[in-house]
Amino acid sequence: MNKIQNLCGIDLGGTKIEGVVLDSAENPEVLFRDRVPTEGNKGAIHVLGQIGELIKKMEKKMGYRPERIGIGTPGTLDPLEGTLKNSNTTCLNGKPFKSDLEKLINLEVTMANDANCFALAETNMGIVKDRYPDANVVFGVIMGTGVGGGVVVDGKVINGLHGIGGEWGHNFLDASGGDCYCGKAGCVEKVLSGPALENYYYSISGSKKKLEDIYEAFRTGKDVDARKTMERLTIFFGIGLSAVINILDPDVIVIGGGVGNIDLLYTEGVKSLQNNVFNNRLDTPILKPRLGDSAGVFGAAFLAVK
Repeated sequence: MNKIQNLCGIDLGGTKIEGVVLDSAENPEVLFRDRVPTEGNKGAIHVLGQIGELIKKMEKKMGYRPERIGIGTPGTLDPLEGTLKNSNTTCLNGKPFKSDLEKLINLEVTMANDANCFALAETNMGIVKDRYPDANVVFGVIMGTGVGGGVVVDGKVINGLHGIGGEWGHNFLDASGGDCYCGKAGCVEKVLSGPALENYYYSISGSKKKLEDIYEAFRTGKDVDARKTMERLTIFFGIGLSAVINILDPDVIVIGGGVGNIDLLYTEGVKSLQNNVFNNRLDTPILKPRLGDSAGVFGAAFLAVK
């Protein structure tokens, strides 16, 4: 077994840290997979230690120590300051996470956020690999509790100068979205995320429902407010995502996250996108993902490709 070809990745989540070893980029067979609890309430040093323990498990199973490892995080590494930002494991924010981890485990680390890892995984071993293997530019969308995105060009993540490549969720979309935690108002995330759509439904109906229940109410054809909520989703989906196509013009777009499970996005949402993109037609494939929750750790492993 050639250890240089094996891909080792770790996905840092709010409740769990998952590790995987793939045979190679060309043959991404899972050779090892395990997880440990994050336990972020115990502080940054403890979280680093948990990652270290997972790597020890990886080494014991594989019988060698990897030369490098990919890490997927819920936040973003600031390229200039070298500190983590916007992580839901809040004890890591403002800390030199990458350099501290490299010192602890004595390994080369490549990092990217969870949206980038999602896009990378679907490109290299998911739906894009299956249906559009020659795609050069892939945009991965996350629409769930928040809204984010990741850009992959020629199989590599584009992090950008500030480490915010693909973050379409904090572009302005519509003032009705209200104030956002980022300090602005009307962001894509405040209109298209699951909580934002639930809040909109509550504001017009006076009833609190989960998004999946709102969608089911829409499908009955009897809930006018559910219909308005779904119209809001599909219309603004097209407006918001058209800006990405106008700037990046990707070969493929993959939609992940809970909101991405709503089938209307791929019919009425695509119609709205076609109406708003700066072209006389829309050729961009808009796809559902194939890897599900595994995308994060698989994408992290592909960060280790040199």
